[in-house]
Amino acid sequence: MRGTAAGPPAALLAALAALAAAACSSPPPPAPTEAPVTRKVDQVDDYHGTRVEDPYRWLEDVDAPETAAWVAEQNGRTAAWLAAVPAREEIRARVRALWDFERFGVPRREGGRLFYSRNDGLQDQSVLLVEDGPGAAPRVLLDPNGLSAEGTVALVDWEPSPDGSLLAYALSSAGSDWMEWRVRDVATGADRPDLLRWSKFSGASWARDGSGFWYSAYAEPAPGSEYEGVNENQQLRFHRLGDPQSADALVYARPDHPRWGFGATATEDGRWLVIHVWEGSQPENRLYLRDLRDPAGAVRPLLDAADASYEFVDNDGDLLWILTRKDAPRGRLVAVDARDPSPARWRTVLPEGEDTLESAAVCGGRFVTISMRDARSEVRIHALDGALERTVALPGTGSASGISGSRASLEVFLVYTDFFTPPAILRLDPGTGVAEAFRAPRADFDRTRFVAEQVFLESADGTRVPMFLARRADLPRDGDRPALLYGYGGFNVSLQPWFSVAHLVWMERGGILAVPNLRGGGEYGEEWHRAAILDRRPRAFEDFEAAARWLSSSGWSRPARTAISGGSNGGLLVGACMTRNPGMYGAALPSVGVLDMLRYHRFTIGWAWSAEYGTSDDPAQFRTLLSYSPLHNLRRGTAYPPTLVTTSDHDDRVVPAHSYKFAAALQEAQGGEAPVLLRVDIRSGHGMGAPTRMLVERTADTLTFLDAILNPAQSSSGGGR
Repeated sequence: MRGTAAGPPAALLAALAALAAAACSSPPPPAPTEAPVTRKVDQVDDYHGTRVEDPYRWLEDVDAPETAAWVAEQNGRTAAWLAAVPAREEIRARVRALWDFERFGVPRREGGRLFYSRNDGLQDQSVLLVEDGPGAAPRVLLDPNGLSAEGTVALVDWEPSPDGSLLAYALSSAGSDWMEWRVRDVATGADRPDLLRWSKFSGASWARDGSGFWYSAYAEPAPGSEYEGVNENQQLRFHRLGDPQSADALVYARPDHPRWGFGATATEDGRWLVIHVWEGSQPENRLYLRDLRDPAGAVRPLLDAADASYEFVDNDGDLLWILTRKDAPRGRLVAVDARDPSPARWRTVLPEGEDTLESAAVCGGRFVTISMRDARSEVRIHALDGALERTVALPGTGSASGISGSRASLEVFLVYTDFFTPPAILRLDPGTGVAEAFRAPRADFDRTRFVAEQVFLESADGTRVPMFLARRADLPRDGDRPALLYGYGGFNVSLQPWFSVAHLVWMERGGILAVPNLRGGGEYGEEWHRAAILDRRPRAFEDFEAAARWLSSSGWSRPARTAISGGSNGGLLVGACMTRNPGMYGAALPSVGVLDMLRYHRFTIGWAWSAEYGTSDDPAQFRTLLSYSPLHNLRRGTAYPPTLVTTSDHDDRVVPAHSYKFAAALQEAQGGEAPVLLRVDIRSGHGMGAPTRMLVERTADTLTFLDAILNPAQSSSGGGR
């Protein structure tokens, strides 16, 4: 439930206070209606001699009329249940009001023009603005809100040409990962005829002369397989402006390695094309080079061992600065000579330290870096020889990201946020280290009424795990606080403090937010990530369970008052934990989750996660996956916690069949009286580009479910606000 937020009109205050005051006399949660009977088929698969039933296999055909009818029935049942919750309209009104605040994206300055996105608060999609020069008023360059009646066409990527005269931009429809690239004249706002389709997992990098740009794409999928077919054999191409896509030059492909993917960056001096070669989710990658001085030059390896992560930062002629975890699990910055890139010749510029080095850029003749210490950001400025010049003072203890600047730039833009600060755009002077607010959105709530802290807990094997706690300052520590435990724990993803409407409304209504930094994430570098991959994946579950136990032992909450939440890999986390120990939780919210661990790799980009999970094709990995796969560990007659499963019908990353099959199986297995509901967004995807109105409704429904089950307002001592 990551999101942004805003504040309520004053007229809501009395209504919310009245709601909280009346909470003690609120009726109990709605009684669950009888679960739909989902048709079963006789499907049994043989995995290395083990027979596994898959009776809801037919739900994998997400476009079938029968599946659509089943989804409509499930949505109708869920809507009826939520409509019976007395607080629903008040919650929806508060969510909508709090979401209504101005939001901005990280600016880019090219050719004297400044480009950035803005949302006025409740616009379905953010609008791209441009300022044509210093002191110029911003004007609308691209407004995606008029491109579809439902607001489901999103601007998902954009890249100005080096002189700022052209804009390559990518649109996505209904939340799909598929993108279509177009080119717009910045001065006139008119689109050129260029149209590039079937691009996915790609950015755009312009040639320095503005003649065209590099991008990655796949072959056109067979009709009907756009959202389920496996994505392989990506190609790196160059599109010359004015040419049809069929004429785009093939720059690099590896049909001998169909699962390799490619991202290209043209260096600022126009010397090199640096090609990032990736394979699935594994952290190890390759870097290749093409000398752009030679039009016929071949692509050649720079770092080809695939033995660590390598991220191109910048260059000075033949010298390339690379951020790597080679022999440095928490990251270091090295200088590599393109003429002899052997590791023995590397020069360490920024050595590995206690903090995790997340990103670096050369701006204003200096390195600007973002590091992470106990999941909190620190921004530093170094000379090009690595000497530390200063640490930047940030607005609080939170997270910084999105360094935007150039070699000669005297300004750097970045984003700062924490649990009670909407994402603010900071403008940093790399010479002085002073960061000032460029855009500082204000949401309508009193942040002085809330507090956040970091605690440390011990996991099952003794590992020290950090966790953030955020709440209203007036809550008593009486062991009965409703707690929302949110986690991820995978893919090297770090959960730092961020601003969320859903979480803030939860806290306003008397709930505690707990965010543990589980193993599998990147908070403490690659070793922390690798501690919970493949056969070690259950360590992330153990850390999450330890966090739930801490909430009880610390005197804040108890199992019946603790809800667990997570999306995507976090949805797997929730599904695995609720099936491992169903009595530990008062509610479960698995969202767009990877829930069928035996078949996840057979859909779209699912194969790319095999470095994280392993696959059922391997006998040993199959046994590990079967031991925790949420779908396969449901036991008929078990009393599972109240559960709201959420997904989207156009999710082509974690296909909705995961959630469909899990919800059907959980409804059949449920041995208690707790409701098991499925909520499916229509014409939406994994989260990218979802319109604001859809986010508001999804958030309101999720909080309504939690309110009905855990009723945080009932235990609130100070009212809803």
